[in-house]
Amino acid sequence: MLDIVNVEKTFNHGTINEKKALNGINLHLDEGDFVTVIGGNGAGKSTMLNMVAGVYPVDCGSIVIDGVDVTRLPEYKRAKYLGRVFQDPMTGTAADMQIEENLALAARRGKKRTLRAGITAKERAEYKELLKILDLGLENRLTTKVGLLSGGQRQALTLLMATQKKPKLLLLDEHTAALDPKTAKKVLDITEEIVRKDNLATIMITHNMADAIRVGNRLIMMHEGQIVVDVKGEEKKNLTIEQLLQLFEKSSGSKMTSDKVMLSK
Repeated sequence: MLDIVNVEKTFNHGTINEKKALNGINLHLDEGDFVTVIGGNGAGKSTMLNMVAGVYPVDCGSIVIDGVDVTRLPEYKRAKYLGRVFQDPMTGTAADMQIEENLALAARRGKKRTLRAGITAKERAEYKELLKILDLGLENRLTTKVGLLSGGQRQALTLLMATQKKPKLLLLDEHTAALDPKTAKKVLDITEEIVRKDNLATIMITHNMADAIRVGNRLIMMHEGQIVVDVKGEEKKNLTIEQLLQLFEKSSGSKMTSDKVMLSK
């Protein structure tokens, strides 16, 4: 479902601020793979997601999604293959529009626009059923403006919108980091349910080591623009945080020093 082959990216090339963000990274995902990504600040995690999404052009290498080489495609042309949820709950929804209108926008992404009536009774019924998955009571608030929802409710809705068209690949960029622990767990549980139900290939960046170990079938750790740890299956399930830190130190030759990661154990 995804092949990243020898991708490199340097920002501010040739200047005093030159930064090698990705250093010949390689990653292969099959359909249904749920990969959690962890690493210190500046390790290249978000840059990798942005390269897949087409936010930045690659310096060299290739990116293939479901057999389609998207390396040179602009961001808007890759959108039909991807669903993405950002860290900020305010990013993925239109605050001044109703819940059902946001869902309609997501459902019609990539389709030709017409002058017919906005939302049909059939669509409204479908959105009600869809919202029941969240177990947040939003199915009874279809005409509520999204700006009136809490951060957790908005992030759950964004997740629903990102997966509504069953994307080839779901990108989650620390999508629970801005939420309180109870809400974060709720959104993460919803994430697991949706990914499992639709068998979505997923990449989830997190700073929480416990979540990285518990969620998904594969874990990668990045350091200085490279993947230095890659564990899956039973090996991943049986990992402890201490073992993960030891793996990182052995593979990278340095200790994990990011306070943000260490505090998320």
